[in-house]
Amino acid sequence: MKTEFVCIGLTNPKSTSNVGSVMRAAGCYEVDQVLYTGRRYDRAAKLTTDTKKVRIDIPLNNVEALGVNCLTQAIDADTKIVCVDLVKGATPLPEFKHPEKAIYIFGPEDNTISQAVIDKADHVVFVPTVGCMNLAASVNVLLYDRLAKSEKAKAGDELILKSRDRNNNVKVRSK
Repeated sequence: MKTEFVCIGLTNPKSTSNVGSVMRAAGCYEVDQVLYTGRRYDRAAKLTTDTKKVRIDIPLNNVEALGVNCLTQAIDADTKIVCVDLVKGATPLPEFKHPEKAIYIFGPEDNTISQAVIDKADHVVFVPTVGCMNLAASVNVLLYDRLAKSEKAKAGDELILKSRDRNNNVKVRSK
């Protein structure tokens, strides 16, 4: 029985390319769902970079359509709220221990997470970079960090064969 739960929460995203890239990352890192707020993304045409069509398998929902008005209301009570942003006092991602069940909330491309959401968070973390990364890059780094700190990081050839492109037949040869 699966006890782990991973949700990505996007605050009023505006870029279809960023959301498409977030969906691709969600597929690569086995995210359970992606939620978002706001109307800017709804006005955008389509997921232009979700080349694997992950949106078919992983729900991408505007929380307002679910009958709630914020990301923190769209999750179970035992799911930890983790805000990921350049916020004074936040924990550097390399020092962070990921909860088993989490919603990772990211700010919009052109703004930040509201103080009200930060105040509800169980944890606030940041990726220690010089300057800010784009939304999709931040999601990828966070999800990779979660994977790297888990038992799943001990994967081998079986995962490689399952994950790689069908045109990739390269292997490491003994020396």
